[in-house]
Amino acid sequence: MNKDVPELLSRGVGTFIDPDGSFKDKLLKKSQGQYDKDIIIKLGVDPTRPDIHLGHAVVLRRLRQFQDFGCKVVFIVGDFTAKIGDPTGRSKVRPELEQAEIETNVLTYTEQMGKILRTEPDVFSWIKNSDWFTNITDLNLPEDYKINMDITTGGKTTKVPIPPNSFVGKAIAFEQSRMQIKNPELKDKVSVITLANFLWSLKHLTHSRLIERDMFQERIKNGQELYLHEMMYPILQGIDSYVISQIYGSCDLEIGGTDQTFNMLIGRDIMKANNAPEQAVMSMEILPGTDGKEKMSKSLDNYIAITDAPSEMYGKVMSLPDEVMPAYFKLATYTPLSEIEEMEKKLSGGKHNPKDMKMRLAHEITAIYHGEVAASNAEKDFTETFSNKGVPKDIPIAKVKASTPLVDTLLEHKIVASKTEFNRLNKSGSIKEIENGVYRIGKHRFLKIEIED
Repeated sequence: MNKDVPELLSRGVGTFIDPDGSFKDKLLKKSQGQYDKDIIIKLGVDPTRPDIHLGHAVVLRRLRQFQDFGCKVVFIVGDFTAKIGDPTGRSKVRPELEQAEIETNVLTYTEQMGKILRTEPDVFSWIKNSDWFTNITDLNLPEDYKINMDITTGGKTTKVPIPPNSFVGKAIAFEQSRMQIKNPELKDKVSVITLANFLWSLKHLTHSRLIERDMFQERIKNGQELYLHEMMYPILQGIDSYVISQIYGSCDLEIGGTDQTFNMLIGRDIMKANNAPEQAVMSMEILPGTDGKEKMSKSLDNYIAITDAPSEMYGKVMSLPDEVMPAYFKLATYTPLSEIEEMEKKLSGGKHNPKDMKMRLAHEITAIYHGEVAASNAEKDFTETFSNKGVPKDIPIAKVKASTPLVDTLLEHKIVASKTEFNRLNKSGSIKEIENGVYRIGKHRFLKIEIED
């Protein structure tokens, strides 16, 4: 057995479901050059949040390890499922406008993922699930949307304008927006889910099975409403897995956080009902945020972005509570598990200075995303800045007019994510001008503002 496989399938893993061992067997054979087919690993991606933090990176780093074994990662962009429960009821699709926004987010996402994953076509692909969940009549195009049809008569081809919201116009736009058709790798394997397909899937799942989900049980226990569209979401996610198996030839493993375990298991149910080989399921442990309590989240402002500057990343790690260090070493670094166990013993026994351990953690995490030189410089910068109460050397500079509100400057330079975050930090006194024109925002964010004439 390849010595790396046991740790690959267990380190930081909350649940791994592979009853007949088929995924593990394929993985071993692939690593030994004995398996020629693609091993497809699925991950669902939110199309509205392209920024990646260390919490997301837990799964991405595991995917990179699978790629190193020869597996192919397929990202499902949930542009259709993201609209479930839209209170306005306006779920019509504008394929070109929406596609442009989604592709912009995905490009941002893949650019950041390049720090972790390989993105060559032989080991990486992405597709949006509106490709199979929407139909021609779902489209609602702007009236000024340009659609032409090529008409050939007497050997001469003429472009004839077509009303965009006519059936023919929608049919042309529908075809042009399908990734399955546009991608040469996929064009011979087009899949569409109709209402009949969906109802057929429902026939193979019981109500009692669906309400096993923890969040549903919590709602019922608290006497809160549980809406049908919410119960449909796991089924739609499960159908995604079945469709991926049809388009890409297999869906061997779905990976996500432990909060996605139920949805991923429903995928196995859907695949079994369709007589398709069931995917294995791997749920990764959740990385706590910098507060040490809640899940890492941008909305809670307890995150470390993988695009943070080296000094900022290093400083945020140094602010972590001591008790979460073992989890960070296990989930966010490549430190051997045996060493992490020794660290835990030293921490619990009071035989080691937590600061030294935390500096090692900060260095290792910063080096993963920025390299050893940048990590060493960040360490030096941290020592000078926070031990000697100085200011980092590499803080960004904003040149603005005197009339520009501070909140607008911080938003433009992505120092804060929203006006809500600015107001919260400002109200708590966490935004201060510590030198002439130099602002400290929170503990580890700095900005120098220069006023233009």
